[in-house]
Amino acid sequence: MKTTAETQKYLNFINGTWSKSHSDEVIESTNPAHPTEKIGYIQNSTKEDLEEAIIAAKTAQTKWKKMTGAERGNILYKAADLLEQNSEDIARTMTQEMGKTFPEAKGETARGAAILRYYAGEGMRKEGDVIPSTDSAALMFSKRVPLGVVGVITPWNFPVAIPLWKMAPALIYGNAVILKPATEAAVTAAKVIECLEKAGFPSGVVNLVTGKGSVIGQGLAEHHNVTAVTFTGSNKTGNHIGQTVAARGGKYQLEMGGKNPLIVADDCDVDLAVDAAISGGLKSTGQKCTCSSRVIVQEGIYETFKQKLVDKMSQIKVGDGLEEDSFMGPCATKEQYDNVQRYIEIGQKEGAELIWGGSTLRDNQDGYYLEPTLFDNVTSEMTIAQEEIFGPVLTLMKVSSVEEAIELANDVEYGLSASIFTKNIDQILSFIDDIEAGLVRVNSETAGVELQAPFGGMKASSSYSREQGEAAKEFFTTIKTVFVKG
Repeated sequence: MKTTAETQKYLNFINGTWSKSHSDEVIESTNPAHPTEKIGYIQNSTKEDLEEAIIAAKTAQTKWKKMTGAERGNILYKAADLLEQNSEDIARTMTQEMGKTFPEAKGETARGAAILRYYAGEGMRKEGDVIPSTDSAALMFSKRVPLGVVGVITPWNFPVAIPLWKMAPALIYGNAVILKPATEAAVTAAKVIECLEKAGFPSGVVNLVTGKGSVIGQGLAEHHNVTAVTFTGSNKTGNHIGQTVAARGGKYQLEMGGKNPLIVADDCDVDLAVDAAISGGLKSTGQKCTCSSRVIVQEGIYETFKQKLVDKMSQIKVGDGLEEDSFMGPCATKEQYDNVQRYIEIGQKEGAELIWGGSTLRDNQDGYYLEPTLFDNVTSEMTIAQEEIFGPVLTLMKVSSVEEAIELANDVEYGLSASIFTKNIDQILSFIDDIEAGLVRVNSETAGVELQAPFGGMKASSSYSREQGEAAKEFFTTIKTVFVKG
């Protein structure tokens, strides 16, 4: 209904209907591998569009919450099946729209289906507890109830998984949702919404409003009928949204940046650690909040590790993502492409040694391509060791001990994920206890979030709430305590 031979045109999805925005304007979505190639168009929506979606969601939620968890779960199961059936098309669109390699895009889409199935099962799990009362003639129990309307604001780097790991728990617990995806990946997000539409959600329970964050994201944060807002994105935007929602008494959840350390101890399997640095730091072109951006290596194996890392990086193929042997695609946007280059220049000016990469790849290619990049002799006060780059840039830091490595790892404002490679159980236990991160991994890369486990960061990386797994229930519901006496 929205596809032509050249581009895909998506409307807003409000109250069960696809419709144009009141502005009658569209935003182009282009291919970062070939910026002149248009992938599709999405609506440049207005506050009037958002108001219609909020009214529809609030009305629909009163009936949706009265359905049983099993009934809601059955619809999520159908949505998972539809997502799976359309996975090739969705993954290809994702690759063309934001540059992620096709195998990674397929894996993300499969993960989206798994998320839907996981939360479909939540519909049959308990929603409260019986609590002893001091009155022997009374029954007292707690009951989890939905919040109402939830605003979902998501980034471009995971346009299937992140919207679904927010929407699926919100929906199974009885909330209605309004999704505002990043404009850079909104065509992909719209294809996910098509699957939810066909699964049979009642009109108004799931809504899609695309457009500028300053209009739609800000509108969700401000509106008194949006009980809660869940956000993933930059710290600057996230903190503004949190303050705006809190000022009106709403509930908010923020998942933001990371500057994640990968600690490599003298006694580790060096080849395994090198592979983890490559995979965790450079897959998805380094555009993950959990990517390994700081590689902190003990001095006894520093030179060996560095040489093996350079050798591996020299073998990486950068391509458009659809080529089978592409390890890295382009940066997702021109803005990100320029920003990563800016950080590479800053690193060199501040005295870090550029030992691999650092250049653009424009020969015979017109996309936003950068070489995988490695800096040596990086110190903690340098900008590239403190700020989130969100690109294919690794920084090497030398330490004399694991204790020093942990201290260095904690010397940033972020605390999202962290990893250590060692065979020493004492060092493992010290790392687990002393590292300031919400996701702690041992002998594995920093990137890697399992859908059944709580996810979120410490310090500036989050608002200290947790997403995914059973922990999602804490944000998307509230507790009602009931006292019954005959």
